[in-house]
Amino acid sequence: MGLKQLSSRDVIGQFFEALEAASGVTWIPKVSMLFPSNQQFENYKWLGFSPALRRWIGERQAKGLRVNGITIENLLYEGTLGIDVDDIRRDKTGQIKIRIGEQVDEAISHWATLLTALIQNAESSACYDGQFFFDTDHQEGDSPAQSNDLSASDYSELNITTPTNPTANELANVIMKMIQHMYTLKNDQNRPMNRFAKQFLVMVPVSFFGAAQQAIFERNLETGAGVRNNPLAGLMDRGWRLDVEANPELTWTDKLAVFRTDGRAKPFIRQAELLDGASQANDESLGIQVQSIAEGSEEEFKNNQWLFGIKASRNVGYGYWQHGVLGTLS
Repeated sequence: MGLKQLSSRDVIGQFFEALEAASGVTWIPKVSMLFPSNQQFENYKWLGFSPALRRWIGERQAKGLRVNGITIENLLYEGTLGIDVDDIRRDKTGQIKIRIGEQVDEAISHWATLLTALIQNAESSACYDGQFFFDTDHQEGDSPAQSNDLSASDYSELNITTPTNPTANELANVIMKMIQHMYTLKNDQNRPMNRFAKQFLVMVPVSFFGAAQQAIFERNLETGAGVRNNPLAGLMDRGWRLDVEANPELTWTDKLAVFRTDGRAKPFIRQAELLDGASQANDESLGIQVQSIAEGSEEEFKNNQWLFGIKASRNVGYGYWQHGVLGTLS
């Protein structure tokens, strides 16, 4: 059926069809948990930890929700596509479908933009414990002061030859130390936080991508003095899973992050408000609303076009800092 036979309702149907088919950016659900919302602000007081088992002496000791959670405000976003009425008349169906698909892709990848900004600013933005998400002095409850912001002063492996151009062998050492460090992090009851962790995402700037791929997936690494077995490949042989993501929106030049991806909770929170008539087809498109100004409208009369707008009320926030570690190379 040609587009000249379509109504604006049909075009909106194409938007929703594209939203239902959208697969999203693969790293987003690995590092973030999605919560639907029905109000402007949502409070997350669960960002504490369940009590450890104790010997039952006397009465039960209940542990409630934390006081120092976080509040995330939904913010409104839009993207509007104008379609020329003459293109509709001239049957530009294929071209317009491409534009619709591209706008849907932008709406879906918007989560990546929001989360990347959150990650980029994590050394200067507070999470639920009042400290920066990546910080050297997290302290809560019964736990000692802890750091998830690592440098060469913590591990000599982060002191490398060229911090902005690490070799695969150097990155393998760095990533191994960052994973190792994650196992040392404890919750507010001074209990190991990541004892069951076996799946991790390594996020790097694009300039690190080639070396990071080799560091994780090559079985043998060139050291400059010979070849050695890759310890990260050995981890995966024993059931660990490591993924690498080169994030083109990161501006880091000498940093990388490792996130745990198999926890019951995640390092980050996505929040989507359920607007009237919005998509609920899948997590990627949750909360996206499609609106139009089309046939017989003032816009058609004045500007000879139909307008199709995507609208979303959403935001992101910090979850468990214990599930993320930043490494700064020097």
